[in-house]
Amino acid sequence: MMKLHGYWRSSASYRVRIALALKGVEVEHAAVNLRDGEQGEAEHKARNPQGFVPVLELEDGTELTQSLAIMDYLDATFREPSLMPGEPILRSKILSASLIIASDVSPIQNLSVLRYLRAEYEQDDHGVTQWVRHWISNGFSALERIAAESDTPFLLTDRPMFFECCLVPQVYNARRYGVDMARFPRLSEIDARCRGLPEFQRAAPESQADAPSE
Repeated sequence: MMKLHGYWRSSASYRVRIALALKGVEVEHAAVNLRDGEQGEAEHKARNPQGFVPVLELEDGTELTQSLAIMDYLDATFREPSLMPGEPILRSKILSASLIIASDVSPIQNLSVLRYLRAEYEQDDHGVTQWVRHWISNGFSALERIAAESDTPFLLTDRPMFFECCLVPQVYNARRYGVDMARFPRLSEIDARCRGLPEFQRAAPESQADAPSE
């Protein structure tokens, strides 16, 4: 069985968990506690020199990193249901929207970045929160316009695909930091539709074994 090294509240780990659930692929989950700094330990750095999660460890010991690359691997290996449409223009649009989240928004509000803001720029909780809200809102404003181009149940499609794997974790973070999601009705609608599905519920942070109990 493959093993997914991740963290319950990591957006990137959450994306991959959704993709696995949509594919119906079972994996062993191995927790890497980001709050305790386990991602910087030698054991994890041997899996991923960047010290990031997730890492998907294949049955032969091969280790794959970067959430979108892992999702692409899963889509190439487990063909159905596909995470990407076959039509080239639609595929490009979905990948573009996904990269707004995975490349432009999510990285600059990761735990390591927020810790750097506190340590090097002496930002308090208010300053860090404002930083996160600004960049999430900036990305969501663009995505809301893209999503408004169609009236499909999901982004340009009739079922959740690659983009929704990225969107739902980012909306989860947006709510954590108090972003006003009423400004983004189309994104909120897609997110709610996804979270009503059992695959997304199984992948949710609160459903993970390493999530802290109340």
